[in-house]
Amino acid sequence: MSTYPNVKETKELIQELVSIPSPSGNTKKVIQFVDNYLKKLNVKTEYNRKGALIATLPGTNQNEHRMLTAHVDTLGAIVKEVKSNGRLRLDLIGGFNYNSIEGEYCEIQTSSGDVFTGTILMHQTSVHVYKDAGKAERNQENIEVRIDAKVENAEEVRLLGIEVGDFVSFDSRVQITDNGFIKSRHLDDKASVAILLQLIKRMKQENITLPYTTHFLISNNEEIGYGGNSNITPETVEYLAVDMGAMGDGQSTDEYTVSICAKDSSGPYHYELRKHLVELAQTNEIGYKLDIYPYYGSDASAAIRAGHDIIHGLIGPGIDSSHAYERTHESSLEQTEQLLYYYLQSNIVPY
Repeated sequence: MSTYPNVKETKELIQELVSIPSPSGNTKKVIQFVDNYLKKLNVKTEYNRKGALIATLPGTNQNEHRMLTAHVDTLGAIVKEVKSNGRLRLDLIGGFNYNSIEGEYCEIQTSSGDVFTGTILMHQTSVHVYKDAGKAERNQENIEVRIDAKVENAEEVRLLGIEVGDFVSFDSRVQITDNGFIKSRHLDDKASVAILLQLIKRMKQENITLPYTTHFLISNNEEIGYGGNSNITPETVEYLAVDMGAMGDGQSTDEYTVSICAKDSSGPYHYELRKHLVELAQTNEIGYKLDIYPYYGSDASAAIRAGHDIIHGLIGPGIDSSHAYERTHESSLEQTEQLLYYYLQSNIVPY
């Protein structure tokens, strides 16, 4: 296996991406960042009406296409209520639990573009005041945002310009350790976005002409279920989602290899494509794990449900503590990019 040429750049790119707030529904800034990155590589890009970005690398075969996707939208929240005590009640964007954001720093972006910082806390946080603070349920009724502004009631909050419907993003708290770990919120799925961007850069630097015209969809609504279900060209034969591999009890995925998904909540992925990916990994000495994710759906799942006649698959770096404070290792990034590198230069599986 050839050496991974750009792991330092990949980690730095992940750090930049996770530091740009982009909860589903408010992703324009991060999509523009990705577009600017690709434009510097002279890669053709276009936007769809949902605000996602599509990059295209022409291939030798223009009658059969491939599409790869990774999503840049993240978990987040939206202001449900401006409370009488001057704090904010939240409604969640994406699938996660309130306890995973308790104590987190956040930003509130108003519709006029102003940004205020805050902290997500239990209403009954102080143990000196609330006897059963530790036993109270972490839910929408009890969790609130303490705004970093001198406000004591709803009227003072509204004078700041904060209103119902404003987006709330969570501090990524990104850290890169000397021994190769990346700890951050939103590695799902900005780690994969960084991998695809670096992969495109590598193809350009090495002057590789792909065997098939290949589209890269940077989707922006995956966390709410429909990011990758449109803008798939009629010529597209294979559709590969690049998204995190989930870790936990009963899972084989780890932080050091690429995860190849056999099945998730939407059902099995295409068997021949899965076998092709495994064969590529074995031939090129790429570390991989096969896995099943019982409570998971991808952009490829959304594309199949939308009725597209495609061969679909899912791979990605292994991510610990998904939809919370996540972690992966640079070796998982390496194995994922290497598998994609060889996959893009391989033949489409028979259909």
